[in-house]
Amino acid sequence: MVLDKIKQENDIKALSKEELPVLAEEIREFLIQKISVMGGHLASNLGAVELTMALHLAFELPKDKIIWDVGHQSYTHKILTGRREGFDQLRKFGGMSGFPKRKESACDCFDTGHSSTSVSAGLGYAQARQIKGDDYKVISVIGDGALTGGMAFEALNNASRMRSNFMIVLNDNKMSISENVGGLSRHLNFLRTTESYQEIKTGVANSLSKIPVYGERIVEKIRKTKSGIKQLIVPGMLFENMGIMYLGPVNGHDITGMAKVFREASKYQGPVLIHVLTRKGKGYLPAERHPARFHGAEPFHIETGLPQKKREKANYTDVFSTVMCKLGSRNENVAAVTAAMADGTGLKRFGRQFPDRFFDVGIAEEHAVTFAAGLAAAGLKPVVAVYSSFLQRAYDQILHDVCIQNLPVVFAVDRAGLVGSDGETHQGIFDLSYLSSIPNMTVLAPKNKWELSDMIKFAADFPAPAAIRYPRGEAYDGLKEFREPIVYGKSEMLYKESKIALVAIGSMVKTAAAVREGLHERGYSATLVNARFAKPLDEDLLTGLAAGHKLIVTMEENVINGGFGEHVTEFFSSRRLKNRILNIAIPDNYVEHGNTEILCRELKLDAASICERVIREYI
Repeated sequence: MVLDKIKQENDIKALSKEELPVLAEEIREFLIQKISVMGGHLASNLGAVELTMALHLAFELPKDKIIWDVGHQSYTHKILTGRREGFDQLRKFGGMSGFPKRKESACDCFDTGHSSTSVSAGLGYAQARQIKGDDYKVISVIGDGALTGGMAFEALNNASRMRSNFMIVLNDNKMSISENVGGLSRHLNFLRTTESYQEIKTGVANSLSKIPVYGERIVEKIRKTKSGIKQLIVPGMLFENMGIMYLGPVNGHDITGMAKVFREASKYQGPVLIHVLTRKGKGYLPAERHPARFHGAEPFHIETGLPQKKREKANYTDVFSTVMCKLGSRNENVAAVTAAMADGTGLKRFGRQFPDRFFDVGIAEEHAVTFAAGLAAAGLKPVVAVYSSFLQRAYDQILHDVCIQNLPVVFAVDRAGLVGSDGETHQGIFDLSYLSSIPNMTVLAPKNKWELSDMIKFAADFPAPAAIRYPRGEAYDGLKEFREPIVYGKSEMLYKESKIALVAIGSMVKTAAAVREGLHERGYSATLVNARFAKPLDEDLLTGLAAGHKLIVTMEENVINGGFGEHVTEFFSSRRLKNRILNIAIPDNYVEHGNTEILCRELKLDAASICERVIREYI
């Protein structure tokens, strides 16, 4: 196998031209085999195999810096830098990350996981190189989807000021920004990357400028004429007009062709964007046909592409999806907003039923929130469905555009809490803290699938901002005998005893029920409260608990700093209540990738660990 010749970075340079396409197919086969067992990001990686190989052929790693936007497509990069063996533990606890990680390899120069960041980070590298007098190439790789993020355009605007080489590779795997116009375009691309063309262009301009009286006018006329011609035949005028040289479109599956363009582009003194056309899921028919389904794939059968494990129960996203469709049919003012996550957040069904009230704004969370604020100000009831880790990107918009005006926007915060294999950049463990810090915001979390349904309906009628956070995965259907109506700011008493009070919110109510059983087995009685609201606190209930309980235990799947438990502790302190308080929460740290059950045990958030902590504190 040609793949066996790749032991470390730059080994690809020793391969013959004939071996390169063979390596590409072997990498695809390797990725399909491994991801079918381990799960992971498949479609984006299959589409970027040749692109990654060309980058590794054209540049020297780790000296040169390749920065991957998001990092979903970095698997081939990991293989080419000697991490092939790590795929047996891909995204597992203690194993290799699914994203670039600086601590994992010197060839990973920037940690990524969220979208639209690579141009900003690359520009930082390029400016630092200039200041320090270093000599290396900087290449930011960004997808056409990530380019919809406002941050990417902010970075492009600043990149236009660069006077030294800075390369941006646009991996266009869905929709071409402009049509490839054939031979003339390829010819222009070749001419414009050569040093001789740049020298001729500069020399002619200088010579004409020296002609008395008419010289400058001639140069200006040529420039205007050239610009008009380029508008017709050069497909990257958006970038050219920003001051960034545009090359392409380039065939993203032509390894040697791309490598040649990359080498020529590296000679240009200034920012240059290379537009590369790739096919998402290339080489595996199910992924080509259903790229969204194979974006983040669970283990699957290679022959059919179908998941190995059939989902028997609905997950929280399914529940949200169903309730949204019902609300849409009952209330013509209900609208739905998502940031490139119609499938992931469950809004695809709503979009099919109510296309005029469904808005996918692309990877643009900040815009999504302020756009929703505009909808609300104009009399609609917008529901913004977004993953917890992505909503934090729009903190200022929530604070400034929604909450200051007290607009009735609903935030459906999916993937809240520990999400597992995607690791630090995707764990939804900060939302209780950052949402609770904002005036006018109401924050809820359901204990089970029925309560999620009730909370969405409550929020749809609520006249102010409200956020409902719910976890990833199978919807809990226990404690179904408890279904008191949702009342603003009021908790739900599940079991009333004495001595110890377990006050849990959201996904931790299920764990708290198991803790209570464990305490009973050890001879301890315990009250169990479903908090429901992280903000506002149910102060009446907390005051009542103080009278008959020695120990108050708060439980949340959120970081301890600024979380539900800290607010409860502050309340008891402000009222000079002498009860002991034990906050069960995630430590003030980032949580790496791994199975959520393993992570819970490591973080001491499992029922057995909490039971032991409660008993130690009580004694």
